[in-house]
Amino acid sequence: MKLLHKNELSPSPLMPVLFVGHGSPMNAIEDNEFSQTWQQLGTSLPRPQAILCVSAHWETRGTYLTAMPNPKTIHDFGGFPRELFEVQYPAPGMPELATEIKENATTNIGLDRSEWGFDHGAWSVMRHIYPKADIPMLQLSIDHFQRPEYHYSLAKELAFLRSHGVLIVGSGNIVHNLRQVNWQDENASYDWALEVRDKVNTAILDGNHQSIIDFQHQGAAFQQAIPTAEHYIPLLYALGLQTKADKVSLFNDKIVMGSLSMTGVMIG
Repeated sequence: MKLLHKNELSPSPLMPVLFVGHGSPMNAIEDNEFSQTWQQLGTSLPRPQAILCVSAHWETRGTYLTAMPNPKTIHDFGGFPRELFEVQYPAPGMPELATEIKENATTNIGLDRSEWGFDHGAWSVMRHIYPKADIPMLQLSIDHFQRPEYHYSLAKELAFLRSHGVLIVGSGNIVHNLRQVNWQDENASYDWALEVRDKVNTAILDGNHQSIIDFQHQGAAFQQAIPTAEHYIPLLYALGLQTKADKVSLFNDKIVMGSLSMTGVMIG
């Protein structure tokens, strides 16, 4: 494995890894129990030299990294207040780091120098954790044509970043079924959502990653809770980076609107 160039990142103690349940885009501008926890992370985490975010909202054929110096803020949603569309997260990119990751990985990773930027899966959370937007950030896309094992294995190719000051963040939701959302009751929780949340939480805390990877073969409740995989896959990236020595804990562990879990995972 190549070492990062001397003009880029310095060696560091092993950085933690996060999976964040991002929920509604409105969490970006609301002061609530979830955003307050994200703000607390910003004060308790070691300050990273760079951030790599795997968001549910950048799906591609093939795997790509943002590699532009000034990524744009993408408002990839509709029907929300104007205030949300006015949010900008002007963190710089780090093209040289994107190149280093590509060169270190055995998986073929493309470099996106113009098309993408930061989607709301990234900036809705990061604007609470690091509101100054002064830490370079990259996004890694999700190849939605690949099986879960691909994503878990690719994460392991990124593990060297943890010892070079990079905070790796997966942003999605473990339980995510928008068609079943209960818009009338914020605190609703369906039985199948609770079942999947509890089973996945137990597997996370027990280190039973194989059962998490095999979510598509675990019955009707999982099919309802995870009808499509894109919001679940960022969890696989976080878990793929876990070492045997890492402590694991949960935060924001709550079901909202019946069919969305806000559960986050701290590794390390």
